[in-house]
Amino acid sequence: MEQYALDEFRRFAHIMLERFVENTLYASRWLLAPVFLGLSLALLALSIKFFQELVHLLPMILEMSESDLVLTILALVDLSLVGSLLVMVMFSGYENFVSEMNIKEGSEKLGWLGKLDAGTLKLKVAVSIVAISSIHLLRIFVNVEKIPDEKLYWYTMIHLTFVLSAFVVAYMDKMTKH
Repeated sequence: MEQYALDEFRRFAHIMLERFVENTLYASRWLLAPVFLGLSLALLALSIKFFQELVHLLPMILEMSESDLVLTILALVDLSLVGSLLVMVMFSGYENFVSEMNIKEGSEKLGWLGKLDAGTLKLKVAVSIVAISSIHLLRIFVNVEKIPDEKLYWYTMIHLTFVLSAFVVAYMDKMTKH
């Protein structure tokens, strides 16, 4: 009888310890919430930099060459892509890993909110990185005569690595969905 009681106590203790560990691990997802808030501060910094670039552009627009204007506009597009990527990672990451966002009916709700799983988010991040890399490469090609061939080769290789990585992520995502 005593052995039975001891075995029951051990099972009970094991179950309680297991529940405690599982509940603690599950609650630890909230440690990500400050990270996503930090990304919103990064978005603020990016917005400030965007408008700083715009303010620098406006007084000089009539004096700029066409290629300098294109480079500046590409820098603004680049900043907007990075900002969009931040928003996507903040919202999707929060919804996928922390908690569902409760946006009240009738208010502005992003159409994709709640529809991006972790795999789709990875794919969108990979595609965004390729787009950002493409803009950087285009900015380099505008001044291609000033870039040594070896650097140009490496810029291109790095970009192609991003493109290949995006294809691999897309293929893996497609394979896991079937």
